[in-house]
Amino acid sequence: MERIWLQHYPEGVPHEVDTTQYRSVAALLDEAFARHARNPFSVCMDVWMDYAELDRRSAHLGAWLQSLGLEPGARVAIMLPNVPQFAVAMAAVLRAGYTCVNVNPLYTPRELEHQLKDSGATAIIVLENFAHTLAQVVERTAVRHICLTAMGDLLGPVYGRWITFAVRHLAKMVPAFTLPLSEGRVVTPFLQALQQGAQRKLVPSQATHDSIAFLQYTGGTTGLSKGAVLTHGNIIAATLQAEAWFSPAMKDLPDLSKVHSIAALPLYHIFALTLCFLAMRQGSSLSLIPNPRDIPKFVDVLAKRPFQLLPGVNTLFNALLQNAKFRALDFSQLRVSQAGGMAASEGTAKQWQQVTGCPMIEGWGMSETCAIGSNNPVTARQFSGSIGLPLPGIDIAIKDDEGRDVPLGHTGELCIRGPNVTVGYYNQPEETRAAFTADGFMRTGDIGVMDAQGFSRIIDRKKDMMVVSGFNVYPNEIENVISLCPGVVECAAIGVESAHSGEAIKVFVVRSDPSLTEEAVIQFCHQHLTGYKCPRSVEFRDELPKTNVGKILRRALRAEPSPAAAAH
Repeated sequence: MERIWLQHYPEGVPHEVDTTQYRSVAALLDEAFARHARNPFSVCMDVWMDYAELDRRSAHLGAWLQSLGLEPGARVAIMLPNVPQFAVAMAAVLRAGYTCVNVNPLYTPRELEHQLKDSGATAIIVLENFAHTLAQVVERTAVRHICLTAMGDLLGPVYGRWITFAVRHLAKMVPAFTLPLSEGRVVTPFLQALQQGAQRKLVPSQATHDSIAFLQYTGGTTGLSKGAVLTHGNIIAATLQAEAWFSPAMKDLPDLSKVHSIAALPLYHIFALTLCFLAMRQGSSLSLIPNPRDIPKFVDVLAKRPFQLLPGVNTLFNALLQNAKFRALDFSQLRVSQAGGMAASEGTAKQWQQVTGCPMIEGWGMSETCAIGSNNPVTARQFSGSIGLPLPGIDIAIKDDEGRDVPLGHTGELCIRGPNVTVGYYNQPEETRAAFTADGFMRTGDIGVMDAQGFSRIIDRKKDMMVVSGFNVYPNEIENVISLCPGVVECAAIGVESAHSGEAIKVFVVRSDPSLTEEAVIQFCHQHLTGYKCPRSVEFRDELPKTNVGKILRRALRAEPSPAAAAH
């Protein structure tokens, strides 16, 4: 179809990006480290690491990995939160010619075992806080090399030792574990691996655009997670697309290396990972937030230095807005408040702009698209509720179940094609075939609609759709309306069995006003929604179940036992 969205690009944003300028992600990193050696890269617990240190440490760790005799392209799992070791490990794996397998540190043993087995990982770099989980499953996996790091390993010889002691013995955040050493399994402390690697020379990666850079496992909110194959070409494209898209917001800054971004979302998640590569490409810096759920400490970090880019999910923005100290911060340097990972609500967006003066810019993407597939222009001055326009080089089409394009303004499945889109799922040819249309678009599972300017809007996920008296009802629409109700912090809508209408709508609400009643919420909905879209029941909760990234788990709410079918 015609790229109708291009005429609505902000001035200066190219229609395509040149991915041929880098042979591989390793080449991008090598250039960044040489060009920005003196620039600061990250700060964590007030300890800075510059690009020269990142270069040196990742080269040492990469050389150590090569000394293990791993085959080219071997899968190396990284099970780390947002600490300095993450960037070192990721760069080391890629520069050494291997494949990164990002692992959620909060995985259960069952989830970890599946991912390690499915990926065929033979080595893992893990924070000791989570080694007890690995210990329960490692003997049933192909992992033979375990690189074990402590919280303070890269925080300096004195302060770092104190942090490690405090985490282990005062906070007691390192559960007891014993890693089995049968079948030739070896455990190497992280600092020892760096020392051993320093005695060797890193052999440059031979990876090309078609080589696998990451196995990025999908959220796993439905059944077993799948490993999306992200090539070096995919990562390069996504990095350059993000750089092009954000450039209008930074055009008046004389030096992009002075941009400071907040890495509160976990770096193992594709959203934050892509923005980390963007920082490396530009030579800018990041504040690493190991535990963004501790909002008071997170806000203390935000208060320490100006920041220009703050990516987050709706629930994170919401949590920050409830903090009085956050509302009093200086936001004069904030250029982009980038929302993604889940639908942003209009209520949160309005309050965010009132508090910060910076509009929330919503985008859309998936693990399979290297994060951002479409985004609202960063020049927008208010929240739109749409997911914006496809980024440079990307095509989006709205298709029916047979893979045919539907007319503009009609709903269908949002499908995407571009240099950032996965080539498929690891070792799952049937899943891969089912994911793509005959003309090369990937089916996303999102129901969407595109307008005449090329802006798309997500109606909802196929699997979350409810059918009430024969009408399709999408929970995002209901949640967006209820988010505007005074006294509501966040909410989730699900369908429950109904003898009368097939399904009835139930809403779970976290409220800031204890006097808010079920009747008031339902009455508010009747003012803004047609009758069949209004909830029949409201349940107030202190919190809602979420993934580690902060996405509300409707599935968990649906799975809760119900005392009886809804009588409505």
